[in-house]
Amino acid sequence: MEYYIADSAVFIMGTGIEPHRMITIPSVVNELKSNEASMRFELARENGARVEMPEDSSRKAVMDVAKETRDCEELSVTDVDILAKALEYKDNSVLLTDDYAVQNVARILGIEVKPVAQKKIKDVLVWQKECVGCRRRFDSGDVCPVCGSSLKKRRKRKI
Repeated sequence: MEYYIADSAVFIMGTGIEPHRMITIPSVVNELKSNEASMRFELARENGARVEMPEDSSRKAVMDVAKETRDCEELSVTDVDILAKALEYKDNSVLLTDDYAVQNVARILGIEVKPVAQKKIKDVLVWQKECVGCRRRFDSGDVCPVCGSSLKKRRKRKI
């Protein structure tokens, strides 16, 4: 049976997916701020949706890839956990998310992704930081170590 790994967008936007095929993680519940989203989650849970914690080894695998693409600064703990859970069910699941950084990492991990309300990403990208002052480029950080200006995220290359 194919499962759907549900990010918070599933409960915020709503979908027509059968709840007994849905799996999510505990921290997604904390992201649900509206009453409607919370109600959708509770209804899904009552009708068979599962809430599972991801394994530490899966989290590590996700972070290793996120460091390669330099998406690790963009991913929240919830994003890492939802990717880890999708990785555990990789061969028979679809990850439902609108988050572009999550989609970027998922594609490299070989996880099938379906957006909920946004467009799907076209290319897998590797990011870097560029100083707004001196235009030097760095792999990470928020402040240029050379001139002290802020660093902005820029596309380095497509994979």
